[in-house]
Amino acid sequence: MSFTLAILGIILALVAGLALGYLIRVKQGKARLQSVEQLSQKIMDDARREAETLKKEALLQAKDQLYQMKVEFEEQTKERRQELNQWEKRLSQKEESQDRRALKFESREQEFLKRENKLAEAEKVVSKSQSKYQELVNKQKQVLEEVAGLTQQQAKAQLISAIEQEARHEAAKSLRLIESEVRESADKKAQEILASACQRYAGDYVTEKTVSVVPLPSDEMKGRIIGREGRNIRAIEAATGIDLIIDDTPEAVILSGFNPMRREIARIALERLISDGRIHPARIEEVVKKAQQEVEASVKEAGEQATFDVGVHGIHPELVKIIGRLKYRSSYAQNVLQHSLEVAFLCGTMASELGINPKHAKRAGLLHDIGKALDHEIEGPHAVIGADLAKRYGEKPHIIHAIQAHHEDVPLNSVLDVLVQAADALSGARPGARREMLESYVKRLEDLERIADSFEGVSKSFAIQAGRELRIVLEAAKTSDDKALMLAKDVARKIEDEMVYPGQIKVTVIRETRAVDYAK
Repeated sequence: MSFTLAILGIILALVAGLALGYLIRVKQGKARLQSVEQLSQKIMDDARREAETLKKEALLQAKDQLYQMKVEFEEQTKERRQELNQWEKRLSQKEESQDRRALKFESREQEFLKRENKLAEAEKVVSKSQSKYQELVNKQKQVLEEVAGLTQQQAKAQLISAIEQEARHEAAKSLRLIESEVRESADKKAQEILASACQRYAGDYVTEKTVSVVPLPSDEMKGRIIGREGRNIRAIEAATGIDLIIDDTPEAVILSGFNPMRREIARIALERLISDGRIHPARIEEVVKKAQQEVEASVKEAGEQATFDVGVHGIHPELVKIIGRLKYRSSYAQNVLQHSLEVAFLCGTMASELGINPKHAKRAGLLHDIGKALDHEIEGPHAVIGADLAKRYGEKPHIIHAIQAHHEDVPLNSVLDVLVQAADALSGARPGARREMLESYVKRLEDLERIADSFEGVSKSFAIQAGRELRIVLEAAKTSDDKALMLAKDVARKIEDEMVYPGQIKVTVIRETRAVDYAK
């Protein structure tokens, strides 16, 4: 019983302890909750106070900005108002000036109307006087026609022809006097300059041809060159663009073509094929390519050597290559590169005699026929093509004009232009420099004599000095000395218009009076 009571006492004590602990925890929780609520209330109060301060600061800043913007706006509007006031003043001034001008124009219009009325009245008076004057003139004309026995047109024609004859006569006299005075000084100086230039430079005679001959070790080689069913010869012609002529000529093959550069490539390639002995299409193409490279290298070397020989520097490398191509170009069977070198040396010599810069003269002389290197590829006169090339590669304007003017495609306008033209004529016209076909040579002589015989008063004409001179014999009874002078110029102009020829042609007109009598 006592044990049971003890257990109950313990249980009661435990229950009482648990209840007490619970009450204590509840009390502590309430206290913590109150402290948390106080803390949160404090935080909220602080946040409200900070928000109010921030709001007040923002309002103050906004008021400051509004005030500043208001001040700036007032300043801008003040400036604009001042500008508008100035513009209003200007507009008012302009309106006043326009009004004054309008008043002046109105007054002038009134003056013009008055003048027009006066002019109209004056025109009426003049027209009346003109009609009267015309009537008097017509009456006088009728009287003069009746007295002279000629109409007005006939008298006018006679008067014009008489004045024209007199003017031509006086012009011929003046021309003879001027030419005689100029010739005394100019001919002597020109002859000295040309003779000095020719003596100081003497070139080779022409040896260029349009065919090349390749020697063969034996006639059996002809069959190997032709190949089976002609495949080798076709391959050579296709690769080089040159015709191979294999005929009865012993131990020789003829290469024919208008392009000397291609002909040289074909000659080198064929000689190597013959020496090597291996002749078939693949080998032909390989050898032709190597020969082409060698010829291109020789072209560049020839251009560089030409510029070095002449003493001209600073020419564009592409232009130097084009100069080298002239080595394989001929004109009237004259090598164009040698011709260009001759012209350069002659230009330099004559420029030194005349006190002109010889380097510029040599440069223009060397480049004057540069267009002939490409005239078979580009249409147009070689002088114009050469001028375009020189311009493209940075040559100076006076050099370009000298190139373009040496055949008078454009007018000559400087001493350098005349020097290049004269040196070109000297190089091409010297004996042996150029070669012509017999047919063209004979035709040129016949054309010269035909042109001379077409003029009135010509008795006989003779083309001499290989067509470099034309001598005309006149009938003395039908012409005068003055007419002979004009005839020489007319014949020269007609030759220039109708013929194409290298160099220049001298026209000599001869008129003489012969008195014949017989002693019996």
